[in-house]
Amino acid sequence: MILKSISFHNFRNFDKKQYKINPYLTTIFGDNALGKTNLLEGIYFILKGEGFRESKEEQLIIFNEKNGYVDAKIEDKKNKDISNLRIDLTVNDFGLSKTYFLEKTKKGRHSYLKNLIPVVLFSPEQIEVIDRTMSYRREYFDKFLSGIDSEYKKCLTNYNQALRKRNKILESSFNSQNLDVELDYWNKLLIDNGSYLIMKRRKYISFLNSNSIIDSKKFEIKYKENKINQERFTESLQKELLIKRTLVGPHRDEYNIFMIDKSLVKKNIHMYGSRSEQRLSLFWLKINELKYLEDFFKKKPILLLDDIFSELDHNNQKLIFNLIGNYQTVITSTEKELIKLINLSDDTSYDTIDL
Repeated sequence: MILKSISFHNFRNFDKKQYKINPYLTTIFGDNALGKTNLLEGIYFILKGEGFRESKEEQLIIFNEKNGYVDAKIEDKKNKDISNLRIDLTVNDFGLSKTYFLEKTKKGRHSYLKNLIPVVLFSPEQIEVIDRTMSYRREYFDKFLSGIDSEYKKCLTNYNQALRKRNKILESSFNSQNLDVELDYWNKLLIDNGSYLIMKRRKYISFLNSNSIIDSKKFEIKYKENKINQERFTESLQKELLIKRTLVGPHRDEYNIFMIDKSLVKKNIHMYGSRSEQRLSLFWLKINELKYLEDFFKKKPILLLDDIFSELDHNNQKLIFNLIGNYQTVITSTEKELIKLINLSDDTSYDTIDL
């Protein structure tokens, strides 16, 4: 399944635009602030039902407008069937509302999304997963696993709600005469939901470590579980009462990525990796997202690369172009020289969009 075309009306800075998408590679060139990332976000939006930048959703609509839409055509490569997608956007007193259509038939969000193309995004901002605090890594894995496992998403929501309630009890414990009873209830909820989260995280980390090599580079991720059970809650209670926070559970799990050299020496990428090595380790995560999604959904994802080449050296730039040949890919960049690195086979092609 591939994306054939996409059009916008009042989306971000596009008042009315339409673009064809190459089945293999589409490169979007232009100076900053012309809309390269907006176009990429539009592709992400029509296939995921949400944008990827941390801003109010109302900002998806062009300034001072109340309505907009994104529509697209996707093709099943096996039988050449074309499907028409559309998401209408409306700003009202409550924020932004979205209405989903498949072949002009109104759909619920889940029904709309379930048969579309999986998407993997690689943007400069995601380097935070590598070079910032552990909470960014936890959020990254939670978002990915929630996107493919509805039970994980439900357990994560339940876990976070129970965690907030338990922390409130710890904060006001001096007023409570039934502390043990109150905590036991939330402990059980945290254990039930947290155990599922840990199990699924463990499984995905195992997948990553079984796909550790990207070209000649080898990576490893170490997952340190913060095990959750009643015994650990009992042991931690006095300290928790002092600091007024829950110290047990997967909200405190840790992930650390290492690059392994030919002598089997492991370098902690977060602490000692160069900027280029950190970006390559993030790309290792993204390549494995592609593999995992392809295996899970039995269809090839589309890969979106948003201006990721500026901090990679020539060898790593070429490495990435060699790796993306198996997936429909859309790239944004300010550097037209990147075209020289494209090495597609004889039966493939690429198109360029100039903004």
